[in-house]
Amino acid sequence: MSPEVPSNQLGAELLPHGKLTWRRVEKVAWLTLTNPPANGYSYEMMRDLDEAILRARFDVEVEVLVIAGAGEKFFCAGADIAMLGKVTPQFKNAFCLHANETLRRLEETPKLVIAALSGHCVGGGLEIALACDLRIARRGSGKCGLPEISLGVLPGTGGTQRLARCVGRARAIELMASGRLMDYDEALALGIVQQLHDSADDSAFIARVQEYAASFTSPTKAAMGVGLLKRAVQGGADLPLDAGLALERELQARLFASEDAREGISAFVEKRKATFRGR
Repeated sequence: MSPEVPSNQLGAELLPHGKLTWRRVEKVAWLTLTNPPANGYSYEMMRDLDEAILRARFDVEVEVLVIAGAGEKFFCAGADIAMLGKVTPQFKNAFCLHANETLRRLEETPKLVIAALSGHCVGGGLEIALACDLRIARRGSGKCGLPEISLGVLPGTGGTQRLARCVGRARAIELMASGRLMDYDEALALGIVQQLHDSADDSAFIARVQEYAASFTSPTKAAMGVGLLKRAVQGGADLPLDAGLALERELQARLFASEDAREGISAFVEKRKATFRGR
């Protein structure tokens, strides 16, 4: 039986596999991992997440995505370990491949993606968060880390690659090999988290994240420019410099031809505030 939509997601739609809720607030799409008690992810949740990412890509009203976890105790505790104990090695391999493909789709989506971390964010949960562009956490709500070594395996949903790119190779190896968890203050100091909020509860935190996410949407921000800026960074960071510069020029050419660029340049010349339309 599918879980009920949590109270802080009223008005949300539970996706077909019952593991993620979709809710759009103005121009921000909230994709909430919904699998009590710890929001552990399964193949079904990844199917729902994959579907939600595609839906957000094609929805012209969506300019920013936020990924959150249902409830206050967990953003996501990682893969459903009980499920992994029952399936074949072949299923596990296909499961990891699909999870990797889903998170790459998230990174390649030309819209800003924010992870809203309230509660523990461990194992595959942190791997999902690392695939987002920005990570915002609620101070004191939980811990984060990649403790897969305690199960005799490595972080297999992009953790070894994304954490190393985030904090450097040696620090990433130390964190993963020890398997230790850290609070969000340490995660902020390491650059894993970009902002911490002292919200009294989850509802207040959601409101703060919504306000922050909306600051990247039109009419106050050129959302198309934000999305293509993200693509330039995500797509070009591991390319040789000349190839990265070529990607940057191609994306800039698209922006120069956009309505928002014309509006932004005109507003600057006319000494007025720009009103962007996201196209």
